[in-house]
Amino acid sequence: MNKRSVIQNTLFALMGLVGAASIIFYFVLRGEKPWLAFYVACCGGVLIVNLIIVLLFVRKNVN
Repeated sequence: MNKRSVIQNTLFALMGLVGAASIIFYFVLRGEKPWLAFYVACCGGVLIVNLIIVLLFVRKNVN
């Protein structure tokens, strides 16, 4: 595999892990602390958006 596909696969795996963790923590914290659950879900969403931006830069600049 070339370097770009390794980096892309790693970023996809990180996005999946962050998304799954955000969803799990949202449902765990929703009952007792709804604002904390919403905050954790939003932080996970922002991190996924940042990883998508990194993915776009990797696709453009890494050979």
